Amino acid sequence: MVKFAACQYAIELFADWEAYAAHLDALVGQAVASGAELLLLPEYSAMTLTGLLPEQERGDLQKSIFGIQPLIPRWLELCEDLTRRHSVLFCPGSAPVADPDGKYRNRAFLFGPDGSLGHQDKIMMTRFEREQWFIAGGIDGLRTFETPFGRLGILICYDNEFPMLARRLAEMGVDLVLAPSCTDTEAGYHRVRIGAQARALENQFAVLVSPTAGFAPWSPAVDENAGRAALYVPADYGMPPSGVWAESEAIFTPDSRWLYGEIDLAEVAKLRKEGQVALYRDWPEQFMV
Repeated sequence: MVKFAACQYAIELFADWEAYAAHLDALVGQAVASGAELLLLPEYSAMTLTGLLPEQERGDLQKSIFGIQPLIPRWLELCEDLTRRHSVLFCPGSAPVADPDGKYRNRAFLFGPDGSLGHQDKIMMTRFEREQWFIAGGIDGLRTFETPFGRLGILICYDNEFPMLARRLAEMGVDLVLAPSCTDTEAGYHRVRIGAQARALENQFAVLVSPTAGFAPWSPAVDENAGRAALYVPADYGMPPSGVWAESEAIFTPDSRWLYGEIDLAEVAKLRKEGQVALYRDWPEQFMV
């Protein structure tokens, strides 16, 4: 059994690093006080750091990405410290990270009580990322993370709309996919939602979604944000008929809000062998047509 907290995370403007650090400390503390053992923040949550830049920098798409690079190590240290202090599993979302090859990649991080468990790069780039932001897709493939709650994988936002990525994670033995997301329209939110639900159905595992929320007119990257935090599961024995285990109420919220719940991932995994249907087992047969 794992108690989870997925955040509908507002991109807020903070005056300085101390104010931001206090905000993240309080946010994590709130989830831990509610009993959460696994915490998830959304894709591009680190873009909140652009608010610490001078106004001319944070208001320019390229300059804002470049400007936060020196802050990212400090951000990761803060996230690791919070994780160790509270003895939880924490994915603080993702950041655009400059790699040695000169390209930026959208990178999500995962921490445990003993420190960093590694990272996962987004594989598939949206048009905005490719054509306006010039962020490159990951080149190191998909990774899995061993945790006390089961084997986890990470699919960042748009990645959830591509079935073969999730299938690969399923074949790697993943029990739960973390799906940090950032969408600026209701249509974008629904695409991620439909994708996440489909991936949970096809692979008979669970998908936990955390979206950005609210409005940040000072940021050209994350100025408008729509989405629901949710946990999706197969629609099968012992699961909700809708496949929606938990879902936040509103698409638009002005502030950060946690979605709490708990689930036995072993019960989800059992459906692969004992479910009413056998999508995971029968998957290869579609390619015989």
